[in-house]
Amino acid sequence: IPSLSGQTDVYLDERLVPHIFSDNEKDAYFAQGYLHAKFRLFQIDLQTRAAEGRASEFAGDKALRFDREQRRLGMRFAAENALVEAEKDPISKEVFDAYTNGVNAYIDGLSFAEMPLEYKLLGVMPERWSNIRTALLLKMMARNLSSSTEIDLGMTNAKSIFLPEELKLLYPQVHDSLMPIVPKGTVFEKPGIVPVRPAGADSALFGKAALEPVSAYERHAPDPNNGSNNWVLSGSKTKSGAPILCNDPHLELSLPSIWYEIQLHGPNSNTYGVSLPGSPYVIIGFNDSIAWGVTNSQRDVKDYYRIRFRDDSKSEYWFDGRWQKTKLRIEAIQVKGKGVVYDTVAYTVFGPVMYDQDFSKPVSAKRNLAVRWVAHDPSNEGYAFYHLNRAANYDEYASAIRTFNCPGQNFVFASKSGDIAIWQQGKFPARWDGQGLYVMPGEDSSYMWQGFIPQSENPHSKNPVRGFLESGNQRPVDSTYPYFIPGSYITPRAITIEKYLGSMAGIKPEDMKKLQNNYFNTTAEDIKPVLLKYVKEEVLNADQKKYLDLFRNWDLMASPDSKGQTVYQCWWDSLQAGIWSDDLAKADSAAFPWAQTTLELLRSEEHTSELQS
Repeated sequence: IPSLSGQTDVYLDERLVPHIFSDNEKDAYFAQGYLHAKFRLFQIDLQTRAAEGRASEFAGDKALRFDREQRRLGMRFAAENALVEAEKDPISKEVFDAYTNGVNAYIDGLSFAEMPLEYKLLGVMPERWSNIRTALLLKMMARNLSSSTEIDLGMTNAKSIFLPEELKLLYPQVHDSLMPIVPKGTVFEKPGIVPVRPAGADSALFGKAALEPVSAYERHAPDPNNGSNNWVLSGSKTKSGAPILCNDPHLELSLPSIWYEIQLHGPNSNTYGVSLPGSPYVIIGFNDSIAWGVTNSQRDVKDYYRIRFRDDSKSEYWFDGRWQKTKLRIEAIQVKGKGVVYDTVAYTVFGPVMYDQDFSKPVSAKRNLAVRWVAHDPSNEGYAFYHLNRAANYDEYASAIRTFNCPGQNFVFASKSGDIAIWQQGKFPARWDGQGLYVMPGEDSSYMWQGFIPQSENPHSKNPVRGFLESGNQRPVDSTYPYFIPGSYITPRAITIEKYLGSMAGIKPEDMKKLQNNYFNTTAEDIKPVLLKYVKEEVLNADQKKYLDLFRNWDLMASPDSKGQTVYQCWWDSLQAGIWSDDLAKADSAAFPWAQTTLELLRSEEHTSELQS
């Protein structure tokens, strides 16, 4: 390829994993872009068009609402801000350019006969790559990993049903069974920023007007059956005396996979792991000195604000005592077979107005909801991976991830020198108690974010005495952490991981592979005695007793062929629905209490009679 400046060789192993060896770094990223296009062209093309709100170009008007949502969320706006920031850094600009040139080198050499089948079936053509498309891919990952953690829309609807005291009971911030990422007992520094709660917060959030449910919205609730895991063991826990790091990143299932395995070997780095098609770098992997992995933080980094427009033109909105000008962004959506559909998105001091009378199904008063999202802020997540790929020790790892803003991730670490660590890294708002739980007033600045938690105060731990660290999408810290950190946390897998790792010694890699494939159901272990306690066995028929015996004798392993797991899941799902659905049906899209909350309430004698009634 003439545009290469030096010698670059690519070796494909027996699994078609490419191993790139180049005598200069720019050519290595050129080759990565070329290979992503060669093996995943339709994937990267569709993903980035969808990220921008252009899926209708492929799928017609079936994708129109999805495209409008992407544009109203400000995905292109976010990518533009990120690209400006990234291209300020000469290294980032060079890497993005090289990657883009590699993608385009493959596209430019592609004949129609060699065109991926999907293009021929859909009657569309590939679009040449650009740096903004790489930025869009990274923002699509931010959307996928942070949209499911927003809680204020569902909680606002729940607020219309339950009293404040009931909300605290049904939606607790810290569960009794919490197994935090940072070990319990860790002493935290005094907060570097102390946000001030507005004087009228209670009346603004719980007054009569504020109790109306919000309009219907697109729900992105996290699937409780999904979740990523990572853990790291120090040499004190392993047979070899060397650290072992494990990562199990469960993103949505797709064909082809979200990940693309690769080795990048250049004059100053040698990294192996998985990449994201559409972006340079190795995202999860190892080099000659360190290894790292990630799980999603589940932290809420997106808030909604009620906006009052002056009139239906949306050209002005009331803020801090006067009418302010909006920035109207005209979105032209090309719909396959239908022409162009236009949408107008109003941008405020908070961000774009995502939901309004033109994009919602009003169930009460007309609502205009603007979204404040960390991913809209300038950032350079690629910088973190560039330096992480080259890091040689703990200090360089910790320095590399500091520029990673959104989505918040739990970066686990191990080094050949024996250090282990974990950092929950991201740009997290410093919130006053309760901020972000509900849709907030957007008519003055008092409810805006007042700053961000200093990076050095993000939850982290290094070389704990117990010899291991783990994360499984649970809350990162116990109640002694000095900041309010709402999110959609998942607890049970962390309990399972801690249980196994805490009792193991002389650990080998094979032991860790078994743990990654372990089916033990921690939630079922906790709730099984309660379910059995309240069964009236004398009124059951023969078939019901058979299913009860399957559950009673079940080994708590949720393997695919487990009849006990099937009985348990049907029982548990119907029990939760029976407890909550009658109340939650009173408001559209109200937040369902987490299974862990239901479990703890059922286990508590104090509340069992209430739930039974």
